[in-house]
Amino acid sequence: MLEKTGVGIIGCGNISSVYITNFIQMEEVELVSVADLDMKKAERRAKEFNIKNFEAPQDLISRSDIDIIVNLTTPEVHAEVIENVLLHGKHVYVEKPLAVELEDAQKVIDLARRKQIRIGCAPDTFLGGAAQTCRKIIDNDEIGMPIGAHAFMLCPGHESWHPDPGFYYARGAGPLFDMGPYYLTNLIALFGSVQGVVGMAKKTYDYRKIKSKPRFGEKIKVETPTHINGILNFSNGMTASLTTSFDVWHTTLPYIEVYGTKGTMLIPDPNSYGGEIKIKKEGDSDWKSVPIEFPYTENDRGIGVLDLIRSIKRKVKHRANASVGMHVLEIMHGLIKSAEEKKFVSINSTCERPPIMDDVTKGGL
Repeated sequence: MLEKTGVGIIGCGNISSVYITNFIQMEEVELVSVADLDMKKAERRAKEFNIKNFEAPQDLISRSDIDIIVNLTTPEVHAEVIENVLLHGKHVYVEKPLAVELEDAQKVIDLARRKQIRIGCAPDTFLGGAAQTCRKIIDNDEIGMPIGAHAFMLCPGHESWHPDPGFYYARGAGPLFDMGPYYLTNLIALFGSVQGVVGMAKKTYDYRKIKSKPRFGEKIKVETPTHINGILNFSNGMTASLTTSFDVWHTTLPYIEVYGTKGTMLIPDPNSYGGEIKIKKEGDSDWKSVPIEFPYTENDRGIGVLDLIRSIKRKVKHRANASVGMHVLEIMHGLIKSAEEKKFVSINSTCERPPIMDDVTKGGL
């Protein structure tokens, strides 16, 4: 039997259910406890999934039987919770983004380095079977040298379905900070780091009306741009465009389209783990579907935590790491800064392309 690692969750909101569902199935995870500032939420999740313990966040952080804490709080407190966890000597895995402000992100990275503790950062969708297959296609030169890419995240916003959508329109959210990390992390895993950006941004509405229960009819004040166009200049010389929007009702555009010297590849939704991959090369009369060659193709949120656990045991760098999270955060801030100041913005941080998942099997999930 595989040795289990004690894991606790802080933040029992909407996203926590899929993490809990997957952790329960992981042979190497012992889900010890869940916590939330709203104890009713924590109790509800514990009862729903038959988890023995639920408690206040500080009590969970202080437990001796937990090695890794998964931070599923809202973005404005990500850095504060990370710092608290690190000061208690535990590893932490945080939902995206790493923090709202760059200074706060750097502060917790420096603290983790001093204490020799690890920070993992979502998204982990780039570890899914589809994204890893796309990575192999790029690495194997199947579409040739990458020239450019277009990426689109277009939707009408989350207020039609999310039970508490207000934070999506606060600073540190919006379509870029909420959904951009899926696209940017995927592009970084494929092509490496970004050295500069240009952005244009627009806030279409001052207020949004909630169309979901229990807050149906309430208005949300919009404090962040909701339609952003950006151009990314990668260190390898290629360029990509990224459009993220909460203002689009319908679209026929692809999620990500990559252009190489030998052909074009269509990449499925980077907010998922599977999906159809298509390639069309020079001389082809039609698109060809490519079979997925790696595990994790369902809603496998939490595999970044599993990779963190295995990397700690093997004493190697985990893939969904803070360097990638910091680079993504700086790119997003750079796009907004470029839009505000109407200029090219250099990106100072860098990160390594996370290794392909060629050493990984499903491992009980």
